[in-house]
Amino acid sequence: MIKYLPSHEYARIEGQEAYIGISPYAAKQLGNVVYVDMPEVDDELEKGEEFGAIESVKAASDLFAPLNGTVLEINEALNDNPRLVSDDPLKNWIIKISISDPRQVDELLDQEAYDALCANEQH
Repeated sequence: MIKYLPSHEYARIEGQEAYIGISPYAAKQLGNVVYVDMPEVDDELEKGEEFGAIESVKAASDLFAPLNGTVLEINEALNDNPRLVSDDPLKNWIIKISISDPRQVDELLDQEAYDALCANEQH
C-alpha cells in the first residue's frame, strides 16, 4: 500500500515498516536529481517534520516525514547516484523507517486523493 503527503512524499507500507521517497509527480517536476540529503540511521522522525532535502538542476526541496518512526536504513545507492530517484522514484526510495504510530497511515492521502491533488496543481 502506498500513501502520500500533500508535499509529494510517499510511504510504501509493508507491515510495521515504511519505505519513504518522493512521488513520480514530484520527480517529474524536479527533473534530474543531483543530491539527496538523508538522515542518519536511528534518527527519530516526526510526521510533518523535515528529515532531509532533495536537489535537482531546477530546484531544491525539503523532504517531510509522512509518519512518526525510526530510520532503519538509508538508500546508500543515492549517495553515488542520486539520479536514481529521477529514473524510478517508487523503486528508489530514500529511507526505510519503523512505524511508531500505525494510526497515522490512515491520515495520509490514498492514490485517488493524491491524483486529484496533482491534477489541481497543474491548473
